[in-house]
Amino acid sequence: MTNPPDRATDLASPSPTTEAEPTLAVSQVDADRQLLVDARQRGPFQLLGAFVKLSGPGWLQSAITLGGGSLAGSLYLGVLAGYDMMWWQPMAMILGVIMLSAIGYVTLSTGERPFQAIRQHVNPVLAWGWVIATIMANMVWCMPQFGLGTASLRQNLFPGLVGEASGLSPFSGELACVIGLFLIAFTVIWCYDSGGWGIKLFEGILKAMVGVVVLCFFGVVVKLSLSGNGLEWAAILNGFIPRPHLFFTPAEGYSEILAQAGPAAEYWSTQIVNMQQQVMITAAATAVGINMTFLLPYSMLARGWDKEFRGLAIFDLGTALFIPYLLATSCVVIAAINQFHVQPAPGLVDGTTVASPNLVNGYKDILNKRLIAIEGKDAFEALPAENQAAAREALPQAEKELAAMLVQRDAFDLANSLSALVGSGTAQYVFGIGVLGMALSTIIILMLINGFAISEIFNLPNEGTPRRIGALIAGLSGALGPFVFKGDAKFWLTVPTSMFGMVLLPIAYFTFFALFNSRSLMGDLRPKGLKLIIWNILMLIAATIATMLCLWTIAISNAPVFGFTALGVFILLAVIVHFLRTPSPSSSTQT
Repeated sequence: MTNPPDRATDLASPSPTTEAEPTLAVSQVDADRQLLVDARQRGPFQLLGAFVKLSGPGWLQSAITLGGGSLAGSLYLGVLAGYDMMWWQPMAMILGVIMLSAIGYVTLSTGERPFQAIRQHVNPVLAWGWVIATIMANMVWCMPQFGLGTASLRQNLFPGLVGEASGLSPFSGELACVIGLFLIAFTVIWCYDSGGWGIKLFEGILKAMVGVVVLCFFGVVVKLSLSGNGLEWAAILNGFIPRPHLFFTPAEGYSEILAQAGPAAEYWSTQIVNMQQQVMITAAATAVGINMTFLLPYSMLARGWDKEFRGLAIFDLGTALFIPYLLATSCVVIAAINQFHVQPAPGLVDGTTVASPNLVNGYKDILNKRLIAIEGKDAFEALPAENQAAAREALPQAEKELAAMLVQRDAFDLANSLSALVGSGTAQYVFGIGVLGMALSTIIILMLINGFAISEIFNLPNEGTPRRIGALIAGLSGALGPFVFKGDAKFWLTVPTSMFGMVLLPIAYFTFFALFNSRSLMGDLRPKGLKLIIWNILMLIAATIATMLCLWTIAISNAPVFGFTALGVFILLAVIVHFLRTPSPSSSTQT
C-alpha cells in the first residue's frame, strides 16, 4: 500500500473537533454539491457527466493501494503462479470496493465519525478492535516498507555506497539506510501542519518516482506485445477466469517439471502450494487493507462531503480505484511471468553465471529443507559442511531446478522484470527509484494514518503533538523491520506482514456491515427493499471471503493455537458487551 503524500493531506485537514475550513473551501464544496443536485434532476446522463467531472477522491485510495505491498504481491504472483492467477487481485479489489462503498455510504449519510458511531450504535469492542487493529496494521506494515527502501538503496541504487560492494557490514549498511528513511519521513510528518512549497515539491518528487516504475511496467507489456514472439493474450485473458483450486494445487506451469521429479513430486507440490497460498493472501491483504477502511471515511468528512456525494463516492471507487489497480497490477504480473515464471534463477543450477548471494543462500536453504525431509533434521545437521554441499549436489536435476524456480527473488533480481524495456543496467536504477518512492510514500501515509488513529482514540484534533507521537510510534516500529526479519529477501517481508494484515481485515468488514444495518444510526437513511438486500448480499460475500482467508492465515501460521484463541476471546468479549450495553436511541427520523 502506498500513497503520494499530496493525496494524504486530507489526513492533515482539520478534524471535526477543530475550526471550520476556510470560506473558499466551503464554497467549493457547496458548488460541487449543487452541481450534483442539478445533474440528478436533469437525468442519469447528466449525473454521469457530473460524476466524471468531480471524480478524484477515489485516486486517493488508488494511490494508497498501488504501492510497495501491491508491487511485491503482483511480482510474486507472476513468479509463482503465472497467468493462472491473473484473476486474483481484481477479485480482491472488487470485494474491497464493495466494502469501501458501504463505508462511504454510511459516513456520508450520517456525517458521524465512524469510531464514535460504532461505539454508540454497534459495539464498543468492535470500535476499539477496529481502531487498535488499524494501529497494529500501520506498525506492522511499516516494517516491509523500510525493508523495500533499504533493498532499493543497497541493491539497486547505491550498492557501492551502502551495499555489499561498499565494504560495509550488512548491519551498518541497513542501519544507515533505515536512519535516512526515518529522518526523511518524520521530517515530512513534522512539517505537514505548516505545509509550504518544500513539502509540495517533495510530494511531487515522490509522486514522479512512483509513476516512473508504474509506467515502465506498462511499457514492458507494450514492448513484449510488439516483439517477435509477442504475448500470449489468449492465456492472459483466460487467466482472469477464477481458479479457486490454486489455493490447493500448483499452477499449471509446474506440471512438466513436477512430472520429472518422480516420487519427490508430492513434496515439491506442497512447497509450491504453501508459497502460492502466502502470496495469494498477501495480494488480497494489500488490495484493500484495514487502514484504508480507516482512511476513507475520515478523508471524506474532512472534504465536507455529505449524503449528496454518496453516488459520486461509489462511482469514484469503482473507476478511479478499481480500473488503475487492475491495469497496473496486471502489467506487473505479466512482466514477472515473462521474466521469472517456472524459470530457474540463473547461476544456481548450471553455474554458468554468478548468482547474487541472497539467491545462493535461499537456494541452499530450500535444498537443505528437502534433505532434512529425506534424512531427518538431526542426521543432516550432524553432517560436515562439505558433506551437506555434496548431498545438495547429489539431488536429482529436476529437484534442483524446482528449488531454483522457487527461490525468493529480491530487489536486484526483480528489477530484471523491466529489462525488456530499458535494459538490465538501467532497469536497476528505474526499479530502484520507483521502489524507493513507493516505500517512502507508504511510510509517510502509514505514519499519518497512525497519528490520526491515535488522535481519534483520545478525541483530539488531528494536528500537532498527538499526531506526531502517533506517527512516531509507527515509524519506530517500521524501522525495526529490516533487523527483525534478518536474512529474508527484503521484498518477501511484505508476505508475512500482509498475512498479519489479513487476519485483522474481517474486523473492519463485519464492523461496517453491522454499522450499515444499524437502525439506531441509519434509520430512514438505510437503503430499502431490493437495494438493501443487494447491499447485504454483496457485503456478506466480501466479509465471508475475508474471514475464510483470515482463518486460513491463522491455520498456516506458526502459532495457530494462539491465533484462534485470541480470535475466540475477541468474539466472546464482543458478544458479552453486546448483551450488556445500553441500546442507543433510534435515529430513524434523520433526514
